[in-house]
Order: sequence, then C-alpha cells, then structure tokens
Amino acid sequence: MVKLSHQSIRREMSWGMASEACCYVYYPEDENDLLEIFELAKVRGMTVGFRGAGQSYGDAALNGEQILVDLSGWNRILDWDPENGLITVQSGVTIAQLWRRVVSSGWWPPVVPGTMNPTVGGCASMNIHGKNHWQVGSFGDHVVDFKALLPSGKIVYCSRLKSQDLYYGMLGSFGMLGCFLSMTLQLKQISSGEVQVTALSAANLDDLLRIIDIHKDEDYVVGWVDCMVGSSAIGRGIVHTARHLDLPSQNILTDDVAMSTHELPTKILGVLPAKYLWIFLRMFNHRMGYKIVNAVRYYLGLLRNGHRFVQSLAQFNFLLDYIPNWKRAFLPGGLIQYQCFVPFGNVHTVFHKIIQCCTNSKSPPYLGVVKRHKADDFLISCNLDGYSLAIDFSVKDSNRAGLSSLLAELDKIVLDAGGRFYFAKDSTLNPEVARSFLGPKTLARLMELKLGCDPGGLLQSNLSRRILPELHGYQVDKG
Repeated sequence: MVKLSHQSIRREMSWGMASEACCYVYYPEDENDLLEIFELAKVRGMTVGFRGAGQSYGDAALNGEQILVDLSGWNRILDWDPENGLITVQSGVTIAQLWRRVVSSGWWPPVVPGTMNPTVGGCASMNIHGKNHWQVGSFGDHVVDFKALLPSGKIVYCSRLKSQDLYYGMLGSFGMLGCFLSMTLQLKQISSGEVQVTALSAANLDDLLRIIDIHKDEDYVVGWVDCMVGSSAIGRGIVHTARHLDLPSQNILTDDVAMSTHELPTKILGVLPAKYLWIFLRMFNHRMGYKIVNAVRYYLGLLRNGHRFVQSLAQFNFLLDYIPNWKRAFLPGGLIQYQCFVPFGNVHTVFHKIIQCCTNSKSPPYLGVVKRHKADDFLISCNLDGYSLAIDFSVKDSNRAGLSSLLAELDKIVLDAGGRFYFAKDSTLNPEVARSFLGPKTLARLMELKLGCDPGGLLQSNLSRRILPELHGYQVDKG
C-alpha cells in the first residue's frame, strides 16, 4: 500500500542540473499503488508526472508543485528467454541491469544511450536512439509489446499487431498518455561482448559528414565535432566506427564469463581514480578551457587517424559513464544540450551555420556530437533521413540570457530547413517551435490519443506544459 500522505516536498533536479522543481514524490510498489495515486491527484486537483532514473537533460522528469511518481523501484526482470533473446522487464529496470543480465548469454540491448543509467520506461517514453540509429532504428523498434496503465484505470496491452495506434503513439510520447508497467524487448545476438573500433580524423565539417555517411552501414558510427574553431577548419572532428567482433563458436560467451572484462575502467590511464577527475575538469569550464580540450582531442585524434582498437560494448557505448559525476564540473549553473535533426540535403549548410553561430557567440558549446539517422513510423519522432547535431553548453548566471537568444536563433535555422528536435534532451523549446516541427496532423492525432487515454488531463510535466500547453487545455498565443 502506498503511503498517500507524503512526508515532504522534494526538490528534484534535471540531469543537467540547470533546472529544478519542488514536487510531491511518491514511490508506488505496484500498479494498485499507482491507481491510488491517480485517484488522490484527481481528488486534490493535482497533476501527475513520471520519473525513472531522472536522466533527461531538461525538465521531462519534473512536475513542479505537483505529484511526481518515482518508478525506479519497479526494477524486476520478469522473464528471460536466452534461447530467443526475449526479455520482459518492469519499466524501472535500468539499461545497466539489462545488459549485465544478458551479455554473458550472448545478447545485447540493440539500442542504448550514451549512459547505462536510464530506465527502460524512460527510454521508451522518449524513444531514445544510439550510435547505430541508421542501422537498427530507435528503442521502440525493438519493443515487442508493452503493458501500460492509463489514468482512467484501464490496463492496455500493445504491440505492432494489437492496439497499433497506441503502440506507435505511446512510444515517444514523453509520458503523456499513460504509464509503462512492463515491456518485452527483442535483444541482439552477439558472439562476443566486444567491438573493433576505428578512429578517423576529419579536417572540417564536409569531411566529417562524408566519413559518417560512407561508414553508416557499420554497426555503430558517431562523430565528435570541435565547435570552437571557424574558417576552413570549421566542424573538424573525429569519427569512431565500430563493428561487432565475431569469435569462433568455442569462444561464444557463457554465463560464467568474468563481468570485469565488460565493465568500464575505474582508473584513467590505469593510474588516476576516475571518480575524482571531475574536480580537475572544473578548471576547464570556460571558453579558453573548451578551446584547449577540443584542440588536444582533435590533434591526438589526428595522430591516431586510422587506428584500430578493441573495446567491450559497454566501454564503447557508455562514454558518459567513464568519469563518475563529471557533470558536477559545471556547477553551480549546470549544463544543457541542444540537439537538432536536419534532412540529408540541407545538413551541410545548416550545421555550418549552427557551428558558426556558436563560435561567434559569447556562450560556445564545449562538446558537439554528430550521428546519422533514418525516418520511422512513431507518432512523436525527431527522426528523419539525415543527421543530428548535439551540442552541450555550460549554464551560468552570466550567460543565461545570451544562451537563450542563441538557441532561439538556432531554432529558426533548423525549422527553416525542415528539421526536428528531441524532447529527451530539450530545455529551451517554446510552443511555437514545437508545433512547427511536429505539424498540425501529428498534433491533432496526439490530442485525440490524449483525450482517449487521459481525458482529465491528469498526466503532465514541466516539459509538456512548456512545449505544448494546449495539450492540457491551456490558452496559448499561437503566434
């Protein structure tokens, strides 16, 4: 039984620590507890938001001065079929739990983010993608079916063949239609837990995009871009491609394989304890520091152009986990990420403009990442046949206004090119921009599903109220 009398209001932060909110936080043990929370919210005239591991950069897992349901306790693996690679899990199971459970049996989650900490419920709610989107699609493409609870109390079972509209609508709907209770995933079979990585240097943006497109059919491909240089070197960077290592049958993983061979190292260069490195990184949290770090990374990559090396799948995919608490280097203001998706035919011009705007601004990004993407059939989707550019900014009291103006300028550049945005990373989009990229047909269908699943408008979050206030019946200026 859930304790409906909350002990206190908790101050929750976004993953990037640039936004926060005081919320009434509840921890249901099962779906009956969640139903009680829904009823409590209705009686008190409050709204309900969901939080898994709180890994969204922005305000997706916040519900200020309202009820926030923490689902991290729903972390049981309900069924595992190692013969066929089918696993059924509760929505609070993390990617870390998932890969550690299956890798020794010769399987791997086909889509993972840059950190192993998100829950599968969070991954499904945002329909996340990885470094292999062109090859395998997004997280939702590998959800066989799911069980969800709607605010009405109705439990629904959805798959590509059953309740298709809700299946394609709920995956990626940022928690606005219902709560994932459990889901079955189809995993990828592997003959080793390792990949062969190739590092390729790119002299400028055109070179980087060309290399990524040439290698898009590798198992994984991702590009790092230096956003601190302009002129003929604008967009220079390093591309990493990776291919699954196929081992002879006698070397296929077994359940007794040592997990230490897959885990991330606890020391950098074999000497420095990784957990303290964030303190050192604080020294570089300024414009000159970004220039130094980016230049060193580029020239080291240039020296290693064409170099091949082997990493475990975890070591290759979870770069954000190498330095524990690294984001603390950006305190007290925190950080935000701006990620846009641009069609193939417009990408050279648009990314060039974006990087140029960033290098000319007083708030340049310290990191840029480029990936290749393809379109999908999900209702709420950032994906298209093109590329994404993710750029990270340090937030300070002195740059908030300038950063807001810069990102508004970038929004216009992206929209004019037919681009899209990713709600899991977003901190700054306004309703006009969100409506423009989603389009009237998608918005109308989302409203239909919202009215059918949540007619009382119970499910809300700081994100949903910011980007689509009309989803909750609020009056807005439609520009």
